[in-house]
Amino acid sequence: MSATISKDELSKSLRMSFGSASVREVFTVPGEDVFQRNGRENVDEDELKWAAMERLSTDDGLRKDVLKQTLDDGKVVHQEVDVTNLRLKDKKKLMESILKIVEEDNERFLLRLRNRIDRVGIDIPKIEVRFEHLSIEGDTYVGSRALPTLWNATINFVEGALEKIKLVPSKKRVVKILRDVSGIVKPSRMTLLLGPPGGGKTTLLKALAAVPDKDLRVAGKINYCGHELSDFIPQRTCAYISQHDLHHGEMTVRETLDFAGRSLGVGTRYELLKELSRREKELGIKPDPEIDAFMKATAVAGQESSLVTDYVLKILGLDTCADVMVGDQMRRGISGGQKKRLTTGEMLVGPAKVFFMDEISTGLDSSTTFQIVKYMRQMVHIMDVTMIISLLQPAPETFELFDDIILLSEGRIVYQGPHENVLEFFESVGFKCPERKGIADFLQEVTSLKDQEQYWFRKKQPYRFITVAEFAEHFSNFHVGRELFEELGVAYDKSKAHPAALVVIPHFNRIKIVYNILEISKVN
Repeated sequence: MSATISKDELSKSLRMSFGSASVREVFTVPGEDVFQRNGRENVDEDELKWAAMERLSTDDGLRKDVLKQTLDDGKVVHQEVDVTNLRLKDKKKLMESILKIVEEDNERFLLRLRNRIDRVGIDIPKIEVRFEHLSIEGDTYVGSRALPTLWNATINFVEGALEKIKLVPSKKRVVKILRDVSGIVKPSRMTLLLGPPGGGKTTLLKALAAVPDKDLRVAGKINYCGHELSDFIPQRTCAYISQHDLHHGEMTVRETLDFAGRSLGVGTRYELLKELSRREKELGIKPDPEIDAFMKATAVAGQESSLVTDYVLKILGLDTCADVMVGDQMRRGISGGQKKRLTTGEMLVGPAKVFFMDEISTGLDSSTTFQIVKYMRQMVHIMDVTMIISLLQPAPETFELFDDIILLSEGRIVYQGPHENVLEFFESVGFKCPERKGIADFLQEVTSLKDQEQYWFRKKQPYRFITVAEFAEHFSNFHVGRELFEELGVAYDKSKAHPAALVVIPHFNRIKIVYNILEISKVN
């Protein structure tokens, strides 16, 4: 006589036989897939943890996340963690999951970051920089008086004192560095600034970044999204990366970047993440755990060590020397090329949306320069950053990474526009780049008195030297130049600017600052 045993009775008898062990660990009921059941339980567990996180307050929810954690016994579990207090081991593991192979994964990571923002309909701020009729000049000694000798320094000091009381006339001469230059630097496009030494590249970058030398006289207009430099705080909106490496020798590479990150702040990252989380809750969208953890870890200000530091160390290839002292003339430290990359990284850890990079390839080999410029290109194209990079002699493969070219010589802009049209412009004037010649080298030499003649290709016409002023005049009649000046003729529509694009002083703070200035003036 046969007896039918129910599933509950079978489980009860198995528990009695195997003690406290779970039935699922020793027996699989026919017709059920144990792997499917385990997978479903893990999903349910994750869903419960995410649901619990959503019930937290806004500030607490932006500091907590559910991440894979490896316990001491090697077991992998999902735990709720405070992303602003991640251990070094957890940061390393998170960065390895995001950027296992930097050359392949950086673009994929930025796309994942951008896709999360786009799918809820949030616009990323874009900044367009314009400069019109910009002229910069200064007074300096020429000839032997310009040499930095002790005698010249003494004479200059005495003459300077007499000039102030108008007893002797000034013996300095006016030197024009930039001569009535105009142009547009657009977001989402990589711009290369080329030109021979002494052409005014550093002066132009400093003027656009609102950090010109105090001894120089600046005339003309510079605006960001139609706003003058006095309408916002340019030092919080843009970043100028100098060609000189100035670091504290006793700090390590990681400490230098962490200090720079704390000083520069997080900008609008927290507000962006707050709005992003709100919209995702409304739409019922569950974010990518790794991207969510990265954004939360980089959005909170005042952290001693931010995850942005680990990201910048990765993309700049400084992770191998992160804990090495920077060094100086008295202390042994990192190499010159690593210091140059550290100078770039100090500004990348900040919230700036506009970057002016001056000779960032000094001391770097062509392969490293190519990789860094490639990462910058990915950042510009995917995250809509505005960027100008000044390079002296870029390799052909590095040159091809840029979208726009600005050729500056003798204080004048010879060409500004897409790099696809630059050879067409010079051919219209009468100069052609040889097939086996790098375009960047050709552009450096075609305006030179000594090197220009070799590129003249109109053999039926006699060659004559074309000056930089004549090149600039030809460009104004070239179709790219006409389009540029027509666009400059139309004022930028301020209503198109994103509210978070520029860092402005709140109205109350402006009144408070003016009030303090008036009070100080009364006391004095």
